[in-house]
Amino acid sequence: MTGIGAVSPLGNTFQESWAAAKKGLTGIGPVTGFDASDIPWQVAGELKHFDPGGYLSGKELKRLDPFAQYAVAAAIMAAEDAGLISSFILHPSSLSSAGIIVGSSRGGISSLEHSIIKSRRLSRKQHSVSPYLMPATSISMAPSYIAQKLGIKGSCLGVSNACASGANAIGEAYRLIISGYKYPVLCGGAEAPLCGICFQGYGASGALSKINDSTASRPFDRTRDGFVLSEGACIMVLEEYTTARKRGAKVYGEISGYGNTCDSFHQTIPSAEGEARAISAAIEDAGLAGGDIDFINAHGTSTILGDKTETGAIKITFGKKACEIPVFSLKSMTGHMLAASGALEAAITMISMCEGTIPPTINLTERDPECDLDIVTELRKADIEYAISNSFGFGGVNAVLVMKKI
Repeated sequence: MTGIGAVSPLGNTFQESWAAAKKGLTGIGPVTGFDASDIPWQVAGELKHFDPGGYLSGKELKRLDPFAQYAVAAAIMAAEDAGLISSFILHPSSLSSAGIIVGSSRGGISSLEHSIIKSRRLSRKQHSVSPYLMPATSISMAPSYIAQKLGIKGSCLGVSNACASGANAIGEAYRLIISGYKYPVLCGGAEAPLCGICFQGYGASGALSKINDSTASRPFDRTRDGFVLSEGACIMVLEEYTTARKRGAKVYGEISGYGNTCDSFHQTIPSAEGEARAISAAIEDAGLAGGDIDFINAHGTSTILGDKTETGAIKITFGKKACEIPVFSLKSMTGHMLAASGALEAAITMISMCEGTIPPTINLTERDPECDLDIVTELRKADIEYAISNSFGFGGVNAVLVMKKI
């Protein structure tokens, strides 16, 4: 991993997000993007004062859904951080052979909702649907527009695997590189789901918290009652180690294993056994044993069943050592950014290893006895050689990444 870019509820760069995470700050607050006064779920993890105009023209902003705007901004920051471009210019030749893989669960759903609402308000004769509506809202638009902005002409893939999509994108980039792909691959996740239909849909499924204050996201806490819906993007640059060193790139660390499994169980109910298989598959892919893992960045959504199930999966995988491994949930601060969470959590895991620092899981005041892991609640120094980052999603899709300190 040689470059990271992000926009999140914690900051408009990855560096801002990491600094806020170490301080245990929250990015959760009242919904401002639309009128949520008539629904039970009134807090979200929104971006704050983010200006996509620094990365896209006014015409582009009108033609792209926010999820793609976030992805483009994060990708440009990642390419700059990796030293692949010194300052943003259109079609830099250094990226012409690169690849791009971006995951999203909901794609351009907010633009679709806006168009539907507009069509209901106006007659068909009055309402003209934008010719860009269909391409702008497709999940593949995030990677393809990043490619267009950066002149990428190599492998291009959009991934939609529910909340695991961002981690899956990183895992598939890892697989592409170890299969022999000789060029950098930009990968990660992007999401802009803060619209009425998403709140209503996730709320109806029982997944959203009804606690309407900044402490609503409470992973592993006895009083947790659901996740907080959020937005953002995180893109990173992966490349083969010797190639990165040859061009003098700084290296954050290494992706050394990837597990991708399906529970084959239920649309919304997770399976501890299925999640454990993904964790074990990733560790095995890295050529490691369970005893080698020093840190777990949990999926930790703050749902009643989800956190309990993940605790069970960790215990199945690590046995007696399960309660000795430090566990952290970034979603306590960001809420659930869907596909973007898995990507940002992987990046946070990597920087935690680099700095030897684990941020605190906030809002954990009443520990759930059924989630009796070593949940880190204060900034902790730790020597981390190997870590895992978990991402799980509806449909029983599981993606786990193993990372190595270099």
